[in-house]
Amino acid sequence: MNRYYLPADSWQESGLVLQGEEAKHCSRVMRARAGDRIEVFDGNGCSAVCEILSVNKGAVACKLLERVQHRMPDHPMTLCQAIPKGGNMELIVQKSVELGVNVIQPLITAHTVARPESLAKKQAKWQRIALEACKQCGQNFLPEVKSPLSFASWVDQGPSFGLALVASLEDRARHVKSLFEEDPVSGSIALLVGPEGDFSEDEYRAVYELGFQPVSFGEIVMRVETATMYGLSVIQHELSAAE
Repeated sequence: MNRYYLPADSWQESGLVLQGEEAKHCSRVMRARAGDRIEVFDGNGCSAVCEILSVNKGAVACKLLERVQHRMPDHPMTLCQAIPKGGNMELIVQKSVELGVNVIQPLITAHTVARPESLAKKQAKWQRIALEACKQCGQNFLPEVKSPLSFASWVDQGPSFGLALVASLEDRARHVKSLFEEDPVSGSIALLVGPEGDFSEDEYRAVYELGFQPVSFGEIVMRVETATMYGLSVIQHELSAAE
């Protein structure tokens, strides 16, 4: 069943109306017709099975058949991601949504090569990619892709999480599994992943002061996007095993 996004403030018990790009995609790309059934979600955990009543230029009217309010994850995940080279951030956003991330915080670190002046437009694109990933994978909570921050500004905000992990190549880093075995996870989880060239020594010191714990993903040095996907996958696996 094809999925479409409609913000929560546009929902009405009398019926739902897709407009703009969602209506265009439904009517022109998917060629939906009256009588077809679709799924609509609001990005805040609510989804509904709907029957299309009419398809007009710029609007698709639907009858709400079945509505479900999904539960927020017990351990919301934030990905704090140093922006990598090229278009790899787009892949990271897409796959992190599929792996259950709730917030994505792009970071400009000492070794980040992306130009800050180009990041505002990229943020909007990353948010669109997150939405498309939600539609494809069945994620009902639309992750927020936050405005890119310099590493120093992010540290100054003093972010706090129930469990904060930083992917590290340092000898002191431990495997994620050992941290989950020691203590039950309480509250939110953050994974911090650096850029090509890793974090600087000053950046490592700063995140350790924030309470981040260094974790290892094994002896093989991974590309940035691979490390992010691996780390999120391991975290999800350990959370599932603990249930």
